[in-house]
Amino acid sequence: MRLQIVDHPLVAHKLTTLRDARTDSPTFRRLADELVTLLAYEATRDVRVEEVGIRTPVTETTGVQLSRPRPLVVPIIRAGLGMLEGMVRLLPTAEVGFLGMIRDEETLQASTYANRMPDDLSGRQVYVLDPMLATGGTLVAGIKELIRRGADDVTALCLLAAPEGVEVMERELAGTPVTVVTASVDERLDEQGFIVPGLGDAGDRMYGTAG
Repeated sequence: MRLQIVDHPLVAHKLTTLRDARTDSPTFRRLADELVTLLAYEATRDVRVEEVGIRTPVTETTGVQLSRPRPLVVPIIRAGLGMLEGMVRLLPTAEVGFLGMIRDEETLQASTYANRMPDDLSGRQVYVLDPMLATGGTLVAGIKELIRRGADDVTALCLLAAPEGVEVMERELAGTPVTVVTASVDERLDEQGFIVPGLGDAGDRMYGTAG
């Protein structure tokens, strides 16, 4: 597993406002969207392309376009939905799948309750969206499902990560082609499994506590 921390002043600036408990939900959603686009720029540095001939107003030349099959973007519902627009803004031709996962707050284990993805992901680059890499259980379970379907190039975009979650990813996904792109690896997890200093529950801060 490869870990990439995006070290950029704009990333740090937006992350600081996301952390602030005074930031309201509309502002949180907007800043998360902007931050994801910045992370996506780095995450797609190795996106697969192929040469294509074009004609400019001046002459003929060669450029590149995204290879087929198109990349697949998979937000983990629900908080990952808040990252989707920021990702597809940079990859508008990507296809989108959905993976619904829930974490048991006592065991901290993740289980899948819904998915809408192609059965065969062979040859597809897949970008998974999950705001918080905390215990690692949800992301590991989601990525294992993608690999089971044949994905051989998976990149996870996370706003924040905890060292414990990174360790779980490295252990559980050893030997698999997985990259994690994040704005920060924070200090630790608390006894409830929240990232410290973190930013709280990303889903609740994006959408409120309804349900």
